[in-house]
Parts: sequence; C-alpha cells; structure tokens
Amino acid sequence: MTDLRTAVAPHARSLAAIVGFLVCVEIASGVLQGYYTPIFSDIANHLSIKDADVNWFEAAQLVLSALVVAPLARLGDLVGHKRVLLLSTAVTALGSWALAFAPSFGTFLVGWAIQGAYVVWLPLEIAIIHRRTADTGRQALLTRRAAAILVGALELSVIVAALTSGALVESVGMRTLLMLPAIVVTICLLLIWIGVEDVPGAGSGGFDWVGLGLLTVVLGLVMGGLITIRVAGPSSVLAWVLIALGLLALVPFARIEGRLDEPLVDVRLMSSPGQWPLQLTAFLFGMSVLGAQIPLSTFSRTDPDVAGYGLGATASFVSTLIGVYVIFLAIGAFTLPLWARLLGDRRALAAASFLVAIGYALWLPFHDHTWQALINMAVVGIGSGALVAALPAAAAGAAPPTRTSFATGMTNATKTIGGAVASAVFAIALASAGSIADPSYGHAPLSGYYVVWSVCALAALVAGIVLASQHRRPAE
Repeated sequence: MTDLRTAVAPHARSLAAIVGFLVCVEIASGVLQGYYTPIFSDIANHLSIKDADVNWFEAAQLVLSALVVAPLARLGDLVGHKRVLLLSTAVTALGSWALAFAPSFGTFLVGWAIQGAYVVWLPLEIAIIHRRTADTGRQALLTRRAAAILVGALELSVIVAALTSGALVESVGMRTLLMLPAIVVTICLLLIWIGVEDVPGAGSGGFDWVGLGLLTVVLGLVMGGLITIRVAGPSSVLAWVLIALGLLALVPFARIEGRLDEPLVDVRLMSSPGQWPLQLTAFLFGMSVLGAQIPLSTFSRTDPDVAGYGLGATASFVSTLIGVYVIFLAIGAFTLPLWARLLGDRRALAAASFLVAIGYALWLPFHDHTWQALINMAVVGIGSGALVAALPAAAAGAAPPTRTSFATGMTNATKTIGGAVASAVFAIALASAGSIADPSYGHAPLSGYYVVWSVCALAALVAGIVLASQHRRPAE
C-alpha cells in the first residue's frame, strides 16, 4: 500500500498543479467573457454608434475565432498544446490592449476580432488534461471532472468581472476601464509559460493550407452575404448570391478534406456517429451562448420610457443580472457528473439542450420585469453550463488519441460559427431598415428581440431532439 501511494501521489500532484494553472487561464477567459457585457451600451456611446451596431463586434470576433480554432487545434496536435496556448494568449493580449487605445469603430472592431483567439483555450486545456491522464485508467472520468472545475472557474470569474466593470464604469475613464482585461491576459501569459508542462505533439503530417484557404472562402462568402443584407436589405440579390456561393463551396471543401490523410478539418471523424451529434449541438448552442450575449445586454439597458420596452437597468444592475445567470451556469457545470450518472451521457446532453430551449422560449411572453429575466436566464444558465463543460470532454472521448485537440477544438469552432451567423442575423433583425423604434436614441424594434429569443429557443430545441434521437452514446 505504501508503494502504491508513493507511485500515485507525484502523478496526482502533477495533474493537480497543471489543472491549477489552467484554472488561471479560465479566470482570464471569464474576465474577457464577462467584463464587457454590462458596458456594451457605454462602449456604443464611447464610439458614437447605435446599440444594434455593437452586434458586429461579436460577429467579427466569432468569424475570426472560427477561422483560427481549427488551425490552432491542429497545431496543438503537431507541435504541442502548450506552445499553441502561449501563441493564442499572446494574440489575445494584443487584441485586448488594442481595445484600450482604439480611437474609432473600425480600430475597435479589429481589436475585438483579434481578441477572439482566446476561444481555443478551453479545447487546448481539455486536450492537455486528456493526454496527461492517459495512463491513469480513469481518463474519461478525470477529464470530465477537470472540465467541470475549469468551466466552474470560468463562470465564477465571469461574475467577478461583470460586477467589477459595472461598478467601475461610472468612476473611471473608458481607456482605464478597458485596460484592466488586457492586464489580466498579460499576467495569464506569464503563468502559462511558468506552470504548464511542454509536451511534444502526438500528431503527424503537415499543415493543410488548402483546407484553411477553402474554409476562409466559405465563411467569408456567407458572412459577406449577411453583411450585405445588413447594408442593402433582405431584397439584395448580391447578398443571397454570396450566401449561396458560400454554401456551395462546402462541397469541394468536404471532398478535398476527405481525401487527405491529415486534413485541417477531419470530415470523416466529424461525420462519425460519435462526433456529428456533438458538433451539430455545438453549432446550435453557439447561436444562444455566443450570439445572444449583446442583444440581452442592450435589451436590459434599454429605457422602457423611451423605447416602449426594456428593463431600464444600469450597468451595475446588469452586472448583477449577469452574476445571477453565471451562478446557474456554474451550477450546471459542477453538477454535470451527477447528470451523467443519473441520465447517461446522451440524455444529460439532451436535457441540458431542452433547458436552454425552455429558458429562451420564456423570454417571448415574459420580458417586462427583472424578476422574469432572472428566472428565464436561470433556466438557460443551468443548461448552458452543463453543455459548456460536457461538449469538449465528450468530443475528446469520442476521438482517437492523435486527434483529441482537433475534436475538442472543433466543438469550439462549430460553436463559434453558430454564434457568428447568429450575431449577424441578430444585427440585421435589430436594425432592419424602417423599423427602428427611435433613431435618435438608436433603439432597435422589439420585434427584433423576438427574433433573437425565437432563434435561440428553436436552435436549442433542435439540438435536444438530435441528441435524444441518437441510439448510441455520443461519448463515454
């Protein structure tokens, strides 16, 4: 017994230390995800733009994120996960500092987009843990537990960040306010360098530049079409031609990637029974967890006496709303192992998706009072927290050892693409020509928010149905 403890203890301590440093990374991620949300309306005022135009920040960041997740995940398999984690953190720090000194809408948009490199952090962290636990005999269990800890730390830091920005917005200048996240990410870069072990990549082969080029073309055409709709209206022929060309470009992309031994996007793995339900769920989930953040913030800040709808909340009170929401996100993440034990992995994912659908559907009739908003987002939060924690771990468990980084990265990539498409659609819905409630104040029509809530509810419902209809478990 003494020999066994002696053998196991160093490994356990090493794993605990790595998870501890990765928790610091997720704290920085939580700052980026929670800090800005209460002050989006203040950022809009700072840049002299309308509330609806803030959605284009999210769309631009999510498009860039969707483009970089797959390449960075592939590089993680090739050169090592720590090196790519350092690279993505350095790029994120650069974007964060750019926001603090951006003088205009355009420069802020570029900085916001560059900051999106952080989306690969959680998939890389899960891949690091999954590989580190390979010889424990409890790889799936330890990976799920670590994922729950990381996501729990993420959500708790979102609360602190939201409360901090809401409290500071009235007392400090915008530049100082925007510098704080940049400082946090810079510190995070140093912690990764010091605390995460550097293990060579397990993948083989080269880098698929053709696949990256085709993926860029696909996303560029689709997003270009959505932007054209925003500028020229839904009757624009050019807009729909661009979207159609983007979708058609998926055909040669899939064929070329399917013929390669080491593709950027492994379409054979993505289409396997263990992966495609998870990846589709991630895409649909991204529409709400990423695409709806800014609309919910601007709706809460809207004065009902001016626009005829909204909660009329201050930045500090919106941060409180976010805090309550994220507490339930953390509850969903921390209770994920219990969900899986009671329902099984497949049914737990489906149940989480249905909760998200119910929560957003509640917004349609109940959106006039803050207590209604709290109930709605509590339901959404529990389901979302479970999905955020479960999807990367499930994808890693359903992938071969040399493709864990790719599989976990693709859950974020597909989630990000879903969020990018939804953000663009929501920007169009909230700023459609001729339906702005009061152009002098930049308020969107209430019907636009109905579109947001309906799309989020329907997307989560479809994800739940897909997962519930699968006869095989997505992952063990």
